[in-house]
Amino acid sequence: MAEMVRNFIGGEWVEARGGDTFETINPATEEVIASVARSTREDVDAAVKAAKQAYPNWRLVPAPRRGEILYRVAQLLQERKENLARTMTQEMGKVISEARGDVQEAIDMAFFMGGEGRRLLGYTAPVEMPNKFGMALRDSVGIIGIITPWNFPIAVPSWKILPALIAGNAIVFKPGEDTPRTAAEFARVFGDAGLPPGVLNVVHGAGEAGEALVSHPGVRVISFTGSTQTGVKVYTRAAELGKKVCLEMGGKNAIIVLDDANIELAAKAIIWSAFGTTGQRCTATSRLIVQSGIRPKLIDALVEQTRQLKIGYGIDESVQVGPLVNRKALEKVEYYVGVGRDEGVDVLIGGGRPNLDKGYFYLPTLFDGVSPDMRVAKEEIFGPVLSIIEVKSLEEAVEVNNGVPYGLSSSIFTENVNAAFRAIRDLTTGIVYINHGTTGAEIQFPFGGTRGTGNGMREAGQTALDAFTEWKSVYVDYSGRLQRAQIDNDAVLGGLGN
Repeated sequence: MAEMVRNFIGGEWVEARGGDTFETINPATEEVIASVARSTREDVDAAVKAAKQAYPNWRLVPAPRRGEILYRVAQLLQERKENLARTMTQEMGKVISEARGDVQEAIDMAFFMGGEGRRLLGYTAPVEMPNKFGMALRDSVGIIGIITPWNFPIAVPSWKILPALIAGNAIVFKPGEDTPRTAAEFARVFGDAGLPPGVLNVVHGAGEAGEALVSHPGVRVISFTGSTQTGVKVYTRAAELGKKVCLEMGGKNAIIVLDDANIELAAKAIIWSAFGTTGQRCTATSRLIVQSGIRPKLIDALVEQTRQLKIGYGIDESVQVGPLVNRKALEKVEYYVGVGRDEGVDVLIGGGRPNLDKGYFYLPTLFDGVSPDMRVAKEEIFGPVLSIIEVKSLEEAVEVNNGVPYGLSSSIFTENVNAAFRAIRDLTTGIVYINHGTTGAEIQFPFGGTRGTGNGMREAGQTALDAFTEWKSVYVDYSGRLQRAQIDNDAVLGGLGN
């Protein structure tokens, strides 16, 4: 009998109030892993009420004490890393080495945000009046709604949950419906680390639960990672209700390779960036923008390395490419390969399913002869498909890179320091890599993108606190008597007395 995954509300594991469930499937074996609570508006409302009850006490816990709980979260994640990684691989297909890295990001973030408990930096500044002091402080917001996808089922929630907690907020978390078991085990760590009941609540489900969370009047902030199409709907609905929103959405990331690049270094990075996590990363490389002179040798290297990739169930340490997360994702990749063929691309390798009995597998695929105006060069496929676009110059490469609706991550391989710095200046993405693939962001720096990738907010680093805090300006008059400002008429007209 399949395991039952329940909601986590007010410190208790409970079934959905309506009694409905759905199943989560191992994408490599197509076996049922668990039966999962299917949440409705009633469940979301119960979770928000639990968060509202816990929030007043939690916000008054001194931030250093909150940080100590996050340190315990980090320690427990270290102890449970292997079990969490195996659960992740079984549930969404990521190969085991990548799953360990996913958990490690959460460990790093827990230690980093635990340290923010002794910072949460505000600032002081001079004020106009004598015997008066001014400062700006970060304050908690209240109840935070967090919606995350399945592809990084521990790392991405950690980027949101941990800064929200250290700032003193309470949370209702709706994880991706393909990874409920992983999310439940992640939430269990917080309870075991001593987080008070109700501060973190988990509701499983799909669209109805997500929409209920976005629309709930008790939720002040929505932090969403997912598709651009869904993110825009979240943004629109939340804006109608006056909520603060942090969006992290799609990507169509490119690696630029100039003629003077190190081919061996570039090829390895391209293969990892394009086919790691089976191409199911928002930072995955889906476009290769290559200068004419180096193109033939680079393509030969890529075809050979792609041919050597081992495909299979990622629990096997030797497997390098696992399955797509579900049948719908597999069918989407098949659809776009058909679009590419209709547009006239050359399929250098791949282009179909491997000869395996079970699982949602697709062969790593290289498209050549792609032009920047093709659909496969502009639309997010979210699978193991790399489109090769030939250019003549750095300037043309930058123009092609910037000419898509997304702006998350970009990369350039060159031995020319001048070209590298021009790329840093001119590439309009939130993340830029030099002689490295488009994946592998670290938690101490801001993470996020431009254009259709996000709405200007950033995750990770100290900027992660911006979504989950409000600024409070404080003025202290220590003169002991009422003072009148001596401000001349020009200053008043300039707005200083308002």
